[in-house]
Amino acid sequence: MALHVPRAPGFAQMLKDGAKHFSGLEEAVFRNIRACKELSQTTRTAYGPNGMNKMVINHLEKLFVTNDAATILRELEVQHPAAKMIVMASHMQEEEVGDGTNFVLVFAGALLELAEELLRMGLSVSEVIEGYEKACKKTLEILPDCVCSEVKNLHDINEATSCIRTAVMSKQYGNEDFLASLIAQACVSIFPESGHFNVDNVRICKILGCGVTASSMLHGMVFKKEAEGDVTSVKDAKIAVFSCPFDCMVTETKGTVLINNAQELMDFSKGEEDLMEVQVKAIKEAGANIVVTGGKVADMALHYANKYKLMVVRLHSKWDLRRLCRTVGAVALPRMTAPTPEEMGHCDSVYLSEVGDTQVVVFKHETEDSAVSTIVIRGSTDNLLDDIERAVDDGVNTFKVLVRDKRLVPGAGATEIELAKQITSYGESCPGLEQYAIKKFAEAFEALPRALAENSGVKGSELISKLYSAHHEGNKNMGFDIEGDGPAVKDMLEAGILDPFLVKYWGIKMASNAAITILRVDQIIMAKAAGGPKIPKQRGDWDKDSWDEEPEKFQTHH
Repeated sequence: MALHVPRAPGFAQMLKDGAKHFSGLEEAVFRNIRACKELSQTTRTAYGPNGMNKMVINHLEKLFVTNDAATILRELEVQHPAAKMIVMASHMQEEEVGDGTNFVLVFAGALLELAEELLRMGLSVSEVIEGYEKACKKTLEILPDCVCSEVKNLHDINEATSCIRTAVMSKQYGNEDFLASLIAQACVSIFPESGHFNVDNVRICKILGCGVTASSMLHGMVFKKEAEGDVTSVKDAKIAVFSCPFDCMVTETKGTVLINNAQELMDFSKGEEDLMEVQVKAIKEAGANIVVTGGKVADMALHYANKYKLMVVRLHSKWDLRRLCRTVGAVALPRMTAPTPEEMGHCDSVYLSEVGDTQVVVFKHETEDSAVSTIVIRGSTDNLLDDIERAVDDGVNTFKVLVRDKRLVPGAGATEIELAKQITSYGESCPGLEQYAIKKFAEAFEALPRALAENSGVKGSELISKLYSAHHEGNKNMGFDIEGDGPAVKDMLEAGILDPFLVKYWGIKMASNAAITILRVDQIIMAKAAGGPKIPKQRGDWDKDSWDEEPEKFQTHH
């Protein structure tokens, strides 16, 4: 009979060996709050136009230099379960509105930090949660009163530019006017009268070299590919798109050919060539002068394509092929047959061009009303290009949000201070212990203008008192003036720094929900991780492929 080993009494008795268990305020709640505070302090310094960049090296050793919270979190792979909830909230914000992820993190972090103070004062968790829920509900009721203007017409490029500018500013401070006008042109040109806007229709092509200001925008698509054949530019193009390789047809059934003499061999290969020529000729006679293929291009097919002056472009990705079909209005044919006029796409000009030292193929529409537009970004390093791409993404998403809801609220901390002011006075009118939580909820809003100020090197508390005094006088559009000296404030409506209403609405909602969910946890029970023992690190006398893979330490004695 095996020896009975007594187990510690209590909770550990029920669980397998190696399980961890934390309960109660001290162990569970404060622990969770601490993890979330750490996370929000990490991204807090990246908030706003003067936010610092983070250098993140992910598990594949790819380097990111960015101040976009969504990217930082995606690459960090946060493990802590409570911090993961905040990350999830900011991911949902990214999915829902595409911007304001950092807002969610900073706000949720502030809510939890203040909740900790309340809990240490002796309030129970349920009172804090109740107060937060009331305050959140009240905030979302007050928020529409903060709306300071609406977008009149999104088809007007200047108006679209002014709305997109704020979103771009927080990522690419200094180039925001230039980038915002590019993005606005791209969005407006593909924004149909019906009012259904698809983010996927603004493509981005990143090409190294030159500077940001050399970026451009065009109607149509740009691919970083070379044309296969001799023909490099076609005006008034009729395009045949094939999703199969541009090659001779292979029979479905396997056949064996018995060839007795040289003549038959000649006839056989000649027959193959003739068949290929007939196919290419049929495509040409159908009126097509460009062939786009999703597979490989056979040498023989290319030879005949050159003979009949067909331009051949090969795309590797099937998504690109589909987008191109959308742009030019073509149907992708699954086999090498001559296209009918309905299946062919049309485009004003297709040409091979050189941007920097990169060959690109451009499918260009002269008119405004193309289905897809492309922004060609130039920049000096890959990391810079990625960062500009994120800025463009945010800009395009802002446009999409405005299509859904045209209301705008003042940016730069103006909305937050106004909400804080009103929620504080609401808290004072509430009886019961929730009022403390409601006031703390209001105080949490101050974290955002404070982060803006501290990132710009201004004292946060001075700025917040200035903002409060301006708001108590009734100027509810007063926000932090980043360009001014010291803690300066100015009217955000005149400065044109406006955030879409939905970004704030969803941001407050997601952050409050995440914070409340985390406060509701009072026990953490972690089962033992699955899987056997970890593989030990190998020693240095194994075969190495190269000197880079140097071992941890060499074995010196055998």
